[in-house]
Amino acid sequence: MAHRLRAWWALPRSDKGRLLCCAIGLACIHSMLACIGYARTRRLVEAATHRNTYRHASPAQVEYAQALARMAAIAGRHGAVQATCLRQSLLLYGWLRRQGLQPQLHLGIADRNGPFQAHAWVELEGTPLLSLDTGHRAFAPVSA
Repeated sequence: MAHRLRAWWALPRSDKGRLLCCAIGLACIHSMLACIGYARTRRLVEAATHRNTYRHASPAQVEYAQALARMAAIAGRHGAVQATCLRQSLLLYGWLRRQGLQPQLHLGIADRNGPFQAHAWVELEGTPLLSLDTGHRAFAPVSA
């Protein structure tokens, strides 16, 4: 516990704010998924973060998004809810859309032999925002 408090106090003020926002946002996403499911939650995130125009991200914005993804992962491990990759990805996806960027939300499976593993991740300008997001392939679209 003392280590976590030291790590908290060592964060710059802006990172503390982002970490708190991530923790609150993850709890909200968790509740929405539990109450209304994935499809409605995603539609609500997209509606709440809709912009008339979106822009491409600069390299600095991609770095910022990677730092934000790390904050969401920390909040997911130590926040009020144990947030899975899906919850973290929905939060990050909405946050970046709100800033007028064009993130892509991916749902996929691991490219490994062994047990089935599903994963959700966000890419910005083709860059996975967390290093653990490599090695997965997105689900292929299926027609009805």
